[in-house]
Amino acid sequence: MSTPSTIRESRVSRTAVMALMFLLAVYFLLPVYFLIVAATKPQGDLASTNGLAFSHFNLFENLRILFTRSDGVFGRWAVNTVIYAVLGAAVGTLISALCGYALAKFPFRGREFLFSVILGGVLVPTTALALPLFLLFSATGLVNTYLAVFLPSIVSPFGVYLARIFANAAVPQELIESARLDGAGEFRTFFSVAFKLMTPALVTVFLFQFVAIWNNFFLPMVMLQKESLFPITLGLYEWNGQTARAPLLQESVITGSLVSIVPVIIVFILLQRFWRSGLAAGSLK
Repeated sequence: MSTPSTIRESRVSRTAVMALMFLLAVYFLLPVYFLIVAATKPQGDLASTNGLAFSHFNLFENLRILFTRSDGVFGRWAVNTVIYAVLGAAVGTLISALCGYALAKFPFRGREFLFSVILGGVLVPTTALALPLFLLFSATGLVNTYLAVFLPSIVSPFGVYLARIFANAAVPQELIESARLDGAGEFRTFFSVAFKLMTPALVTVFLFQFVAIWNNFFLPMVMLQKESLFPITLGLYEWNGQTARAPLLQESVITGSLVSIVPVIIVFILLQRFWRSGLAAGSLK
């Protein structure tokens, strides 16, 4: 039975948690709000008005300038980013699902050691791999091509780790044995049975991959010199480095930054239901 003091402590704890969550929400959303406000201003108002207050609404003109600047190169960067992120995340998720399923359901010598090596790969920072990757791709003639960014993006040790956890949690061994008794091969069993059961969880893997590739900056900077191959992150960085001698680029950098986060928000909203169930499966395991 709850006592008055227990109820009072519960209310105090709930209030403290809600206050902390509110402060964290403000902390994370304030930069987004600033970006929205700044993207609606003309160039002249960026320095002469309050950074958190709206002034003259100039968003559509800023968008027109952004997509027509330098013969519409920003649109090309956006297409490149979609190719890198969507295709890379899809292929990377499939590879992670296959590897995680194999590690979870196929007993073989050295399985745990191999899984330990994959976990070790999670701890290696991507910046430490940039130089070896550059030397490898330079030797094979793939530097300054789409493949130089695409191929490293489809390998995700963390995705393999999550896929193994999800395969253990979502795919009963009895169901796999039943499919085998019915004459299904291993690939058919995976795609007809296991993949469907793992789909909600694999959306989580896809989202992690998608966001990581979409925000990838260092790898494209090392691998690419052609402006036509740049993703949005590298393109905006190049523009931002030119603002000292071309101040009008500042507004395009801000507007481009706002445009670049819209697809990520849309993907999270569309896949939110699957993402939540995928995280729940992992937490139960």
